Amino acid sequence: MPQGHDSRLTQQNELRGSSYPIVNIYGCMVKKLTAYEYWFCAASEVLPKMFVSPKDTWGVLCIVVALGAIASVSVALKIYNSVTKERSKNKTPLTLLDPTVKYTLPLLEKEIVSHDTRRFRFALPSPNHVLGLPPGQHVYVSAHIGELVTRAYSPVSSDNDHGFVDIIVKVYFKNTDPKFPQGGKMSQYLNNLKIGDTLDFRGPAGRLVYEGCGNIKIKNFRKEPIIHHHVKKMVMIAGGSGITPILRIIRHVLDHPEDNTHMNLIYANRTEKDILLRNELDNAAKEHCDQFTVWYTLSNPDKDWAYSTGHINANMIQEHSFPPSSDTIILMCGPGPMINLACSPNFDKLGYDSKLRFIF
Repeated sequence: MPQGHDSRLTQQNELRGSSYPIVNIYGCMVKKLTAYEYWFCAASEVLPKMFVSPKDTWGVLCIVVALGAIASVSVALKIYNSVTKERSKNKTPLTLLDPTVKYTLPLLEKEIVSHDTRRFRFALPSPNHVLGLPPGQHVYVSAHIGELVTRAYSPVSSDNDHGFVDIIVKVYFKNTDPKFPQGGKMSQYLNNLKIGDTLDFRGPAGRLVYEGCGNIKIKNFRKEPIIHHHVKKMVMIAGGSGITPILRIIRHVLDHPEDNTHMNLIYANRTEKDILLRNELDNAAKEHCDQFTVWYTLSNPDKDWAYSTGHINANMIQEHSFPPSSDTIILMCGPGPMINLACSPNFDKLGYDSKLRFIF
Protein backbone atom coordinates (compact mmCIF):
# COMPACT_ATOMS: atom_id res chain seq x y z
CA MET A 1 0.00 0.00 0.00
CA PRO A 2 1.36 3.50 -0.80
CA GLN A 3 2.72 5.35 2.25
CA GLY A 4 1.34 8.80 1.43
CA HIS A 5 -1.72 10.22 -0.25
CA ASP A 6 0.35 12.54 -2.51
CA SER A 7 2.06 9.68 -4.35
CA ARG A 8 -1.21 7.82 -4.63
CA LEU A 9 -2.94 10.81 -6.19
CA THR A 10 -0.07 11.34 -8.61
CA GLN A 11 -0.35 7.76 -9.81
CA GLN A 12 -4.00 8.34 -10.65
CA ASN A 13 -3.89 11.50 -12.74
CA GLU A 14 -5.54 9.68 -15.60
CA LEU A 15 -9.26 9.09 -15.05
CA ARG A 16 -9.21 5.97 -17.16
CA GLY A 17 -6.41 4.32 -15.21
CA SER A 18 -6.77 1.03 -13.43
CA SER A 19 -8.12 2.70 -10.25
CA TYR A 20 -11.19 4.86 -9.86
CA PRO A 21 -10.81 8.40 -8.50
CA ILE A 22 -13.00 7.35 -5.60
CA VAL A 23 -10.08 5.29 -4.32
CA ASN A 24 -8.23 8.55 -3.75
CA ILE A 25 -10.99 9.77 -1.47
CA TYR A 26 -11.17 6.59 0.54
CA GLY A 27 -7.39 6.51 0.57
CA CYS A 28 -7.37 9.83 2.39
CA MET A 29 -9.83 8.46 4.90
CA VAL A 30 -7.82 5.29 5.44
CA LYS A 31 -4.84 7.45 6.27
CA LYS A 32 -6.96 8.87 9.13
CA LEU A 33 -6.37 12.45 8.01
CA THR A 34 -8.08 15.31 9.77
CA ALA A 35 -11.25 16.71 8.30
CA TYR A 36 -9.30 19.68 6.86
CA GLU A 37 -6.71 17.40 5.25
CA TYR A 38 -9.45 15.26 3.82
CA TRP A 39 -11.32 18.13 2.20
CA PHE A 40 -8.09 19.65 0.87
CA CYS A 41 -7.15 16.30 -0.62
CA ALA A 42 -10.55 15.79 -2.21
CA ALA A 43 -10.95 19.35 -3.50
CA SER A 44 -7.42 20.12 -4.73
CA GLU A 45 -6.43 16.79 -6.20
CA VAL A 46 -9.34 14.56 -7.08
CA LEU A 47 -12.05 16.88 -8.35
CA PRO A 48 -9.96 19.05 -10.71
CA LYS A 49 -8.70 15.96 -12.51
CA MET A 50 -12.25 14.88 -13.24
CA PHE A 51 -12.81 17.89 -15.47
CA VAL A 52 -10.10 16.96 -17.98
CA SER A 53 -12.80 16.20 -20.51
CA PRO A 54 -16.23 17.64 -19.70
CA LYS A 55 -17.83 15.66 -22.49
CA ASP A 56 -16.46 12.43 -21.19
CA THR A 57 -19.40 10.52 -19.71
CA TRP A 58 -16.98 8.40 -17.76
CA GLY A 59 -15.68 11.54 -16.11
CA VAL A 60 -19.19 12.68 -15.33
CA LEU A 61 -19.95 9.32 -13.78
CA CYS A 62 -16.81 9.57 -11.68
CA ILE A 63 -17.87 13.05 -10.54
CA VAL A 64 -21.22 11.73 -9.38
CA VAL A 65 -19.65 8.79 -7.60
CA ALA A 66 -16.99 10.98 -6.02
CA LEU A 67 -19.50 13.56 -4.81
CA GLY A 68 -21.57 10.78 -3.30
CA ALA A 69 -18.50 9.41 -1.59
CA ILE A 70 -17.62 12.86 -0.26
CA ALA A 71 -21.12 13.22 1.15
CA SER A 72 -20.94 9.77 2.73
CA VAL A 73 -17.58 10.44 4.30
CA SER A 74 -18.84 13.81 5.51
CA VAL A 75 -21.61 12.03 7.41
CA ALA A 76 -19.13 9.50 8.77
CA LEU A 77 -16.85 12.30 9.95
CA LYS A 78 -19.74 13.99 11.71
CA ILE A 79 -20.66 10.75 13.47
CA TYR A 80 -17.04 10.11 14.44
CA ASN A 81 -16.62 13.64 15.80
CA SER A 82 -19.88 13.33 17.71
CA VAL A 83 -18.84 10.04 19.31
CA THR A 84 -15.39 11.39 20.11
CA LYS A 85 -16.87 14.50 21.69
CA GLU A 86 -19.29 12.40 23.75
CA ARG A 87 -16.49 10.15 24.96
CA SER A 88 -14.33 13.10 25.87
CA LYS A 89 -17.05 14.41 28.18
CA ASN A 90 -16.43 11.55 30.56
CA LYS A 91 -12.75 10.83 30.95
CA THR A 92 -13.14 9.73 34.56
CA PRO A 93 -12.02 6.09 34.83
CA LEU A 94 -14.53 3.66 36.32
CA THR A 95 -13.64 0.85 38.70
CA LEU A 96 -16.60 -1.49 38.19
CA LEU A 97 -16.22 -2.20 34.48
CA ASP A 98 -17.47 -5.80 34.55
CA PRO A 99 -20.07 -7.08 37.06
CA THR A 100 -18.63 -10.60 36.83
CA VAL A 101 -15.10 -9.55 37.83
CA LYS A 102 -13.86 -9.11 41.39
CA TYR A 103 -11.87 -5.95 42.06
CA THR A 104 -9.50 -6.14 45.03
CA LEU A 105 -9.38 -2.87 46.98
CA PRO A 106 -7.23 -1.97 50.02
CA LEU A 107 -8.63 -0.46 53.21
CA LEU A 108 -7.75 3.21 53.66
CA GLU A 109 -9.66 4.25 56.78
CA LYS A 110 -11.96 2.96 59.53
CA GLU A 111 -14.37 5.13 61.47
CA ILE A 112 -16.66 4.38 64.40
CA VAL A 113 -20.08 5.74 63.46
CA SER A 114 -21.96 4.35 66.47
CA HIS A 115 -21.58 1.67 69.14
CA ASP A 116 -22.17 -1.08 66.57
CA THR A 117 -21.69 0.62 63.21
CA ARG A 118 -18.52 1.33 61.26
CA ARG A 119 -17.59 3.22 58.13
CA PHE A 120 -14.94 1.57 55.95
CA ARG A 121 -13.14 3.51 53.23
CA PHE A 122 -11.42 1.52 50.48
CA ALA A 123 -9.03 2.92 47.88
CA LEU A 124 -9.93 2.75 44.20
CA PRO A 125 -7.24 1.92 41.59
CA SER A 126 -6.16 5.58 41.30
CA PRO A 127 -7.05 8.97 42.82
CA ASN A 128 -8.95 9.75 39.61
CA HIS A 129 -11.12 6.64 39.64
CA VAL A 130 -14.77 6.60 40.69
CA LEU A 131 -16.61 3.44 41.64
CA GLY A 132 -19.05 3.52 38.71
CA LEU A 133 -22.17 2.51 40.63
CA PRO A 134 -25.53 4.01 39.58
CA PRO A 135 -27.89 5.17 42.37
CA GLY A 136 -30.11 2.31 43.46
CA GLN A 137 -27.47 -0.35 42.77
CA HIS A 138 -25.26 -2.21 45.24
CA VAL A 139 -21.98 -4.11 45.34
CA TYR A 140 -21.05 -7.56 46.57
CA VAL A 141 -18.04 -7.89 48.84
CA SER A 142 -16.44 -11.26 49.47
CA ALA A 143 -13.73 -12.76 51.64
CA HIS A 144 -12.51 -16.20 52.70
CA ILE A 145 -13.52 -16.61 56.35
CA GLY A 146 -13.04 -20.34 56.67
CA GLU A 147 -15.20 -20.42 53.55
CA LEU A 148 -16.13 -17.92 50.87
CA VAL A 149 -18.53 -15.39 52.40
CA THR A 150 -20.32 -12.80 50.26
CA ARG A 151 -22.52 -9.92 51.36
CA ALA A 152 -24.32 -7.10 49.55
CA TYR A 153 -23.76 -3.48 50.57
CA SER A 154 -24.87 -0.13 49.21
CA PRO A 155 -21.95 2.32 49.40
CA VAL A 156 -22.71 5.67 50.99
CA SER A 157 -20.18 7.40 48.74
CA SER A 158 -21.12 8.37 45.20
CA ASP A 159 -19.47 8.88 41.84
CA ASN A 160 -18.79 12.46 42.87
CA ASP A 161 -16.16 10.96 45.17
CA HIS A 162 -12.86 10.21 43.45
CA GLY A 163 -10.29 7.69 44.61
CA PHE A 164 -12.33 5.90 47.28
CA VAL A 165 -15.53 4.07 48.15
CA ASP A 166 -17.25 4.13 51.56
CA ILE A 167 -19.47 1.43 53.00
CA ILE A 168 -21.28 1.56 56.33
CA VAL A 169 -21.67 -1.75 58.12
CA LYS A 170 -23.57 -2.71 61.24
CA VAL A 171 -21.34 -5.08 63.19
CA TYR A 172 -23.09 -8.07 64.73
CA PHE A 173 -20.79 -8.95 67.61
CA LYS A 174 -20.63 -12.34 69.28
CA ASN A 175 -22.89 -12.99 72.26
CA THR A 176 -25.01 -9.87 71.77
CA ASP A 177 -28.05 -11.52 70.19
CA PRO A 178 -29.26 -14.86 71.60
CA LYS A 179 -30.58 -15.80 68.17
CA PHE A 180 -27.12 -15.37 66.62
CA PRO A 181 -24.58 -16.15 69.37
CA GLN A 182 -21.68 -16.29 66.90
CA GLY A 183 -22.50 -12.88 65.47
CA GLY A 184 -22.03 -11.86 61.85
CA LYS A 185 -19.20 -13.45 59.89
CA MET A 186 -18.63 -10.66 57.41
CA SER A 187 -19.32 -7.72 59.71
CA GLN A 188 -16.89 -8.99 62.37
CA TYR A 189 -14.32 -9.78 59.68
CA LEU A 190 -14.57 -6.23 58.38
CA ASN A 191 -14.34 -4.84 61.89
CA ASN A 192 -11.02 -6.68 62.36
CA LEU A 193 -9.47 -5.47 59.10
CA LYS A 194 -6.29 -3.43 59.37
CA ILE A 195 -5.33 -0.51 57.16
CA GLY A 196 -3.90 -1.95 53.96
CA ASP A 197 -5.86 -5.20 54.14
CA THR A 198 -7.88 -5.92 51.01
CA LEU A 199 -11.44 -6.86 50.17
CA ASP A 200 -12.97 -8.08 46.91
CA PHE A 201 -15.71 -5.94 45.33
CA ARG A 202 -18.04 -6.94 42.51
CA GLY A 203 -20.83 -5.02 40.79
CA PRO A 204 -22.89 -3.14 39.83
CA ALA A 205 -25.78 -5.30 41.00
CA GLY A 206 -29.42 -4.74 41.82
CA ARG A 207 -32.85 -4.48 40.26
CA LEU A 208 -33.34 -0.71 40.42
CA VAL A 209 -31.48 2.15 38.79
CA TYR A 210 -32.30 5.78 39.44
CA GLU A 211 -31.42 7.66 36.24
CA GLY A 212 -32.26 11.12 37.55
CA CYS A 213 -35.11 13.60 37.11
CA GLY A 214 -37.67 11.08 38.34
CA ASN A 215 -36.70 8.36 35.86
CA ILE A 216 -36.45 4.90 37.39
CA LYS A 217 -35.69 1.53 35.81
CA ILE A 218 -36.83 -1.61 37.63
CA LYS A 219 -36.34 -5.25 36.71
CA ASN A 220 -38.38 -7.41 39.06
CA PHE A 221 -37.29 -10.77 37.71
CA ARG A 222 -34.52 -11.87 35.36
CA LYS A 223 -36.76 -13.00 32.53
CA GLU A 224 -39.13 -10.05 32.78
CA PRO A 225 -38.61 -6.85 30.77
CA ILE A 226 -37.32 -3.70 32.42
CA ILE A 227 -40.09 -1.42 33.69
CA HIS A 228 -39.62 2.32 33.26
CA HIS A 229 -41.24 4.75 35.68
CA HIS A 230 -41.31 8.52 35.61
CA VAL A 231 -42.31 9.91 38.98
CA LYS A 232 -42.51 13.31 40.61
CA LYS A 233 -42.52 12.14 44.23
CA MET A 234 -40.83 9.39 46.23
CA VAL A 235 -42.01 8.03 49.57
CA MET A 236 -38.98 6.47 51.27
CA ILE A 237 -39.04 4.08 54.21
CA ALA A 238 -35.79 2.96 55.87
CA GLY A 239 -34.94 0.91 58.91
CA GLY A 240 -31.48 0.81 60.51
CA SER A 241 -28.70 0.29 57.98
CA GLY A 242 -31.38 0.15 55.28
CA ILE A 243 -30.81 3.88 54.96
CA THR A 244 -27.78 3.34 52.70
CA PRO A 245 -29.45 2.70 49.31
CA ILE A 246 -32.05 5.35 50.10
CA LEU A 247 -29.37 7.89 50.95
CA ARG A 248 -27.59 7.44 47.61
CA ILE A 249 -30.78 8.37 45.77
CA ILE A 250 -31.43 11.33 48.07
CA ARG A 251 -27.91 12.61 47.45
CA HIS A 252 -28.22 12.18 43.71
CA VAL A 253 -31.46 14.15 43.55
CA LEU A 254 -30.23 17.00 45.74
CA ASP A 255 -26.85 17.19 43.99
CA HIS A 256 -28.55 17.85 40.65
CA PRO A 257 -30.46 21.17 40.57
CA GLU A 258 -32.31 20.10 37.43
CA ASP A 259 -33.88 17.18 39.34
CA ASN A 260 -37.14 18.43 40.85
CA THR A 261 -38.23 15.11 42.34
CA HIS A 262 -39.73 15.52 45.83
CA MET A 263 -38.92 13.07 48.63
CA ASN A 264 -40.35 12.13 52.04
CA LEU A 265 -38.32 9.84 54.31
CA ILE A 266 -39.55 7.95 57.36
CA TYR A 267 -36.57 6.44 59.17
CA ALA A 268 -37.11 3.82 61.88
CA ASN A 269 -34.58 2.73 64.53
CA ARG A 270 -34.47 1.24 68.00
CA THR A 271 -32.79 4.11 69.82
CA GLU A 272 -31.62 7.60 68.96
CA LYS A 273 -27.96 6.54 68.90
CA ASP A 274 -28.84 3.98 66.21
CA ILE A 275 -29.80 6.69 63.71
CA LEU A 276 -27.13 6.62 61.01
CA LEU A 277 -25.93 9.74 59.22
CA ARG A 278 -28.48 11.88 61.05
CA ASN A 279 -26.52 15.10 60.65
CA GLU A 280 -26.47 14.71 56.88
CA LEU A 281 -30.17 13.90 56.74
CA ASP A 282 -31.12 16.83 58.98
CA ASN A 283 -28.92 19.24 57.03
CA ALA A 284 -30.37 18.06 53.73
CA ALA A 285 -33.91 18.58 55.05
CA LYS A 286 -32.97 22.06 56.26
CA GLU A 287 -31.21 23.16 53.08
CA HIS A 288 -33.79 21.60 50.73
CA CYS A 289 -36.94 21.97 52.81
CA ASP A 290 -39.08 22.46 49.71
CA GLN A 291 -37.91 19.15 48.23
CA PHE A 292 -36.95 16.77 51.04
CA THR A 293 -38.34 15.98 54.50
CA VAL A 294 -37.30 13.42 57.08
CA TRP A 295 -39.25 11.97 59.99
CA TYR A 296 -37.91 9.60 62.63
CA THR A 297 -39.52 6.92 64.74
CA LEU A 298 -37.90 4.94 67.56
CA SER A 299 -38.86 1.76 69.37
CA ASN A 300 -37.14 2.87 72.59
CA PRO A 301 -36.89 6.66 72.69
CA ASP A 302 -35.68 8.92 75.46
CA LYS A 303 -38.20 11.05 77.37
CA ASP A 304 -37.49 14.22 75.41
CA TRP A 305 -37.79 12.54 72.01
CA ALA A 306 -39.51 14.94 69.58
CA TYR A 307 -40.55 12.52 66.85
CA SER A 308 -42.68 9.37 66.65
CA THR A 309 -42.53 6.34 68.88
CA GLY A 310 -43.17 2.75 67.89
CA HIS A 311 -43.54 0.90 64.62
CA ILE A 312 -44.48 2.60 61.37
CA ASN A 313 -48.27 2.77 61.10
CA ALA A 314 -50.96 4.17 58.84
CA ASN A 315 -51.27 7.47 60.72
CA MET A 316 -47.53 8.04 60.53
CA ILE A 317 -47.53 7.42 56.78
CA GLN A 318 -50.51 9.74 56.25
CA GLU A 319 -48.97 12.57 58.25
CA HIS A 320 -45.44 12.42 56.86
CA SER A 321 -45.73 11.05 53.32
CA PHE A 322 -47.23 12.02 50.00
CA PRO A 323 -50.71 10.63 49.36
CA PRO A 324 -51.27 7.84 46.82
CA SER A 325 -50.81 9.00 43.24
CA SER A 326 -49.81 7.65 39.83
CA ASP A 327 -46.69 9.83 39.93
CA THR A 328 -45.55 8.65 43.38
CA ILE A 329 -43.34 5.62 44.04
CA ILE A 330 -42.54 3.95 47.36
CA LEU A 331 -38.97 2.81 48.07
CA MET A 332 -38.37 0.62 51.13
CA CYS A 333 -35.29 -0.91 52.73
CA GLY A 334 -35.08 -2.43 56.18
CA PRO A 335 -35.64 -5.59 58.24
CA GLY A 336 -38.14 -8.07 56.85
CA PRO A 337 -40.63 -7.79 59.73
CA MET A 338 -40.72 -4.00 59.38
CA ILE A 339 -41.47 -4.24 55.67
CA ASN A 340 -43.88 -7.17 55.79
CA LEU A 341 -45.76 -6.38 59.00
CA ALA A 342 -45.64 -2.61 59.35
CA CYS A 343 -45.15 -1.04 55.93
CA SER A 344 -46.79 -3.12 53.21
CA PRO A 345 -50.12 -3.74 55.05
CA ASN A 346 -50.49 -0.05 55.83
CA PHE A 347 -49.70 1.02 52.27
CA ASP A 348 -52.38 -1.44 51.14
CA LYS A 349 -54.80 0.02 53.67
CA LEU A 350 -54.13 3.58 52.47
CA GLY A 351 -54.61 2.72 48.80
CA TYR A 352 -51.06 2.94 47.46
CA ASP A 353 -50.55 1.07 44.17
CA SER A 354 -48.59 -2.14 44.76
CA LYS A 355 -46.99 -1.74 41.32
CA LEU A 356 -45.43 1.52 42.45
CA ARG A 357 -43.49 -0.01 45.33
CA PHE A 358 -39.96 -1.32 45.47
CA ILE A 359 -38.14 -3.18 48.24
CA PHE A 360 -34.33 -3.12 48.14
